[in-house]
Amino acid sequence: MLNVEFARTQMVAQQVRAWSVLDERVLATLDAVHREDFVPERFRDVAFADIAIPLGHGQVMLPPKIDGRILQALELGQDDAVLEVGTGTGFLTACLASLAGSIRSVEIYPDLAALASRNLRAAGVTGVSVETLDAWRREEVGRYDAIVVSGSLPTYDARFERALKAGGRLFIVVGQSPAMQALLVRRAGDSPAARTSLFETDIPPLVNAQQPPRFVF
Repeated sequence: MLNVEFARTQMVAQQVRAWSVLDERVLATLDAVHREDFVPERFRDVAFADIAIPLGHGQVMLPPKIDGRILQALELGQDDAVLEVGTGTGFLTACLASLAGSIRSVEIYPDLAALASRNLRAAGVTGVSVETLDAWRREEVGRYDAIVVSGSLPTYDARFERALKAGGRLFIVVGQSPAMQALLVRRAGDSPAARTSLFETDIPPLVNAQQPPRFVF
C-alpha cells in the first residue's frame, strides 16, 4: 500500500528540489496540496511519479517538477491576480491559490473544467474561478500580475503578454516536439518585455494555437 505522506515528501525532495526549485514557499505548497486528490482514479498509484499523467483529449497533468518551476518562476505575491490557461484537474490551480490572491482559470474542455471544480471544492480551495472557455476567443489588456499557460505554442504569441500588468510575469512554453523552450516573460510598462529561457521540455500544444506557416516546394 502506498505511503502517501512519505511519497509526497520524496516527490518534493527528490524531484522538485533536485530540479533547482529552492523557494521554500513553493516547496511547502507542493507538500501541503494533496496531489493524489487531483489525479484521475486510475492513476492514483503513480500520483507522485516524475511523469505526465494522461487526462484525455490529448491533455496531461504536468510532472511535479514542472509545476515547481512554474510556481517559482512566477514569484507570486499574496495580492496577485493570476490567469491560468488550461485548468486540467485543478492541481496547479490549487497551488497557485495558496500563493496568490485570486485565480481565474480557463479550460476549453467542459468535463475537465467540471472535474477541476469538484476537486477544488473537495480540497477547500478558495479564491478561484474556473470557466469553460477557449482562451483564444478573448483578448485582455493589462489585467493580471501573472499568467501561466499550461499548453505549448508552436510560435510565440504576444496576446498573453499584453494581458499582463506592468511588472507582470508570464510562463509559457514555445516550440514544437520534441524540443520546446519554457520561457518567463516579464512586462516592463511600455518597454519591450524581457524573455528568459528557463528549461527545455515537451508538453502538449494549447488547443487552437496558431500553427506556423508550412513551406511548400
